[in-house]
Amino acid sequence: MKVNRRAITIIFGILAVSFALGTILLFTPKGQQQSQGRALLWVNGKPIYELDLARLQQSDPLFGLAPEGALRPLIETHFVEQVILNEALAQDASRVKVSAKEVRDEVAKIRKQFGLTDKKAYDRFLQQIGYTDSLLRRQIRRALQIQKRFEEIKKRVKLTEEEARFFFELHKANYAPEDKVLARQIVVDDKALAEKIRKELEGGADFVELAKKYSKVGADQGGALGAEPGSTEPGPVTRLVFPEPVAAEVFRLKAGGITPVVEAGGRYYIVQVVKFLPGGEVTYEQVKDRVKKDALAVKQQGALEDYVLEVRKKAQVKFVEDFPYRYENPVVARVNDAEIKLEDVSKVVFANPQVPQLIQQGLGELVVQFFYPTTLDQLVTNELLYQEAKKTGLPFIGPKARVASDVQLWKTKDLTVTEEEVRAYYEKNKAQFTKPATASLVLARFEDEAKAKEYREGVLKGEDPKALAEKLGGQVAELEQATADQLPPVLLPVVFGDAPKADAPAGKVSDVIKVGEKDYEVVIVRAVTPEVVRPFEEVRAEAEKLALAEKRAEAARAWIEELKKQAKIENRLQEVLDALAPKTEAPEGGEAAPEKEQKETTP
Repeated sequence: MKVNRRAITIIFGILAVSFALGTILLFTPKGQQQSQGRALLWVNGKPIYELDLARLQQSDPLFGLAPEGALRPLIETHFVEQVILNEALAQDASRVKVSAKEVRDEVAKIRKQFGLTDKKAYDRFLQQIGYTDSLLRRQIRRALQIQKRFEEIKKRVKLTEEEARFFFELHKANYAPEDKVLARQIVVDDKALAEKIRKELEGGADFVELAKKYSKVGADQGGALGAEPGSTEPGPVTRLVFPEPVAAEVFRLKAGGITPVVEAGGRYYIVQVVKFLPGGEVTYEQVKDRVKKDALAVKQQGALEDYVLEVRKKAQVKFVEDFPYRYENPVVARVNDAEIKLEDVSKVVFANPQVPQLIQQGLGELVVQFFYPTTLDQLVTNELLYQEAKKTGLPFIGPKARVASDVQLWKTKDLTVTEEEVRAYYEKNKAQFTKPATASLVLARFEDEAKAKEYREGVLKGEDPKALAEKLGGQVAELEQATADQLPPVLLPVVFGDAPKADAPAGKVSDVIKVGEKDYEVVIVRAVTPEVVRPFEEVRAEAEKLALAEKRAEAARAWIEELKKQAKIENRLQEVLDALAPKTEAPEGGEAAPEKEQKETTP
């Protein structure tokens, strides 16, 4: 069994020790001093050795991307900061009790995760990741101590009634009752049968009887959704009961009725909406238990953020004079009296899953010149809004970013929209209320062009498309209600455009289309349903919510711009990034001078 260099990260992912600022590094190995090399830095007087940092660097995916330019010192600083933070947290949690059984249980999880059923395989695994059993158990104990310390912090958090009620007022929309329906359904596996049933219903057939006869789901209850055991009377259900395409049709029928046949997940649905039950207003008393649970979780996140920041602030750090990593963490912005450091920006940037992908593609400069400025701008805005929230004296809770978001809700909570504004939003954004065109298709793919042509000729003569594809060694797929975004661009003119097609018993047959470098495809278009703009009255409630959200967002943006004009904001990010970039200017008569790294001995 081979274990890659990220195995340690996977191992400690099992422990799931994370918080609002991002996942902490949980694996700073501690062995005998003589085998660790020299000490490179000290956190609160405790040394961290060369081998410690080498192991950590090896398991850091950002270093594996071979960063260049200004990215290298940015990643090195971020790496060192995570090591310092982890060590400081581990020291703070060192008195937390963890039993031997808890450690054994975590080791057992790791062995199960990697299929290490016998001691020989386990020893080989440890050797491959550079650990011993005792060292691994030591790190697991540290990780569990930090996890338990977090739980201690969370348990100390108490939520006041004032905080809970204020949280509810800000987020009342999240607790409003959902629209519901009283409904019955018929679910079958065959489209032709579904269409036959739908025609019978149009002719006046009884839905309950047809559900009992044909439905693959709930036949014994006449297709009644939400019914009590043994009952055939439907109970109120939300849209979550249905697959999304079915829910879209069901909740359009606000006056009741029967949906068309809808395909979802390879099955065909017909739903009878007996009664539409619109959601309404909700009071705090009706949902106070949910509100208190949600608000407490948010306040606990804020407490963890404060705790971590305080632990790092108190940490005393010292580096050796020739520290091998470049560590630069200057202030890059000031918002009134608050400071934002370079690492505050880096930890947000490097938490973005797009960033490693961009670096891997050689687009590291884009990360530096785009992601850093935009991230700092957001952090400046958050800091400014956080300061405004504190000025109000109102009981905002949670991490800084959450408070920044909530204070915008508070500032715009009294805004409303008129009927004219809702209609204007609808007219401007009709694409949001448009059901896309769909098509029923047969796609046959061949690696040989001659076989594809033979297939096309056979289908035009009336041969069965599926059987013929199998006979000729092709692959065939049947798609119901396929939309444009589900198909390769090369097929769109054939399916939804005016590309010529020949008539056949199976439908309209395309020419042979080359797909990729070696595949050839024939498309049979059985039917196309054009896109439909849903009428205003049908989507009025949805349009009102969206129009109000847009109005509130615009008002919040205007407020933020006004706050920025009044605040004292200093942004020196570009100056800092320029200083980190390698010097490329060559001296007269020679090659470019190498960059001289500056070592800091204090954080």
